Amino acid sequence: MSEATKNIKEPVRKTKVESFDISRSDETLHLATDLAKFIKDNKLSTTVQGKEFVNVEGWQYAGSRLGIVPIVDHVINVSTEQEIKYQAKVTLFDMKSGHTVGAGFAICSNKEQGKKFYQEFAIMSMAQTRAIGKAYRNILAWIIRAAGYEPTPAEEMEYGGNTPTVQPAMTVAPAATPAPAAAEAPAAMKAVPAEPVAVVAETPAPSYASASQKEEIIRLLNHPVITRPEKTKMLLNINRLDEERATQAIAKLKKAIDDRENGQSAAA
Repeated sequence: MSEATKNIKEPVRKTKVESFDISRSDETLHLATDLAKFIKDNKLSTTVQGKEFVNVEGWQYAGSRLGIVPIVDHVINVSTEQEIKYQAKVTLFDMKSGHTVGAGFAICSNKEQGKKFYQEFAIMSMAQTRAIGKAYRNILAWIIRAAGYEPTPAEEMEYGGNTPTVQPAMTVAPAATPAPAAAEAPAAMKAVPAEPVAVVAETPAPSYASASQKEEIIRLLNHPVITRPEKTKMLLNINRLDEERATQAIAKLKKAIDDRENGQSAAA
C-alpha cells in the first residue's frame, strides 16, 4: 500500500443522537436545541401576556427523549355538592435506571374561570394533564428555559381564579301614584306545585390502572423480545388504561414474551 493511500483519512461519521442523558449537561443542551425546533414546528406553545408557555405535549417530548415516562398514580374525587374537583398525582419513571425520578400533584375544578360548564370527565382529565406537566416541570424546567420558553406548563396558566362578577345596581323609578291594592290573581296564574325532578344517576368515573400495574407493564416492555414500536405504542396509551384493560395488557405481554422466547429456543 502506497504512502498516499495510507494518509487518506476515512470520513468521520456522525451518529444521530436518539436519546439523551439528563445527567450530562452537554447532551441536555443539545436536547434544548432539538426541543425548541420541535415545539416551534408543531405549534406546541401558548402565548400568555406576551410570553410563550409550552403545552404538556412539549414537556412529554422532552421527557421521552430522556427515557422518562409519566405514570398516573391516582386521581381522587374531592368534589362537593357545589363543586366538581379532582386531584391527581403523577410520578416520573426513568426507563434506563428503573427508578422513580420525580412527581407532581395538580387539581382541577369547575369553579375555575372558563370551566363552569365542563363535564366531570373533562375536569378529571385536566387534573391528570396538569399533574403530568407539573411532574416534568420539577425536573426539566431549566431545559425548557434553555430552549427559549417559560419554565411553567401552559396548562397551569389556564387557572385564572374565581373573580366575582359585580352586578350593576338596579335603578328603581319612583311610583307616580300609590298603586291600588292588588286583586286576587286569576286561578290560571296561581302558583302551581312544581313537578318532582327525576334524579338521573351519574355514571361512575372509570377506575384507572394502579401504579403497580403500570410498573409491571413497563417492566415487561423492557424485555428484549418486545419491539420498539410495540413499546412506544403501549407507553403512549398506558395512562388511558383502566384496571381491567391493564390486567389484559399484562397477560398479553407475558404470553408474547413466553411465545417468542420458546420460539427462539426452538430455532436455536
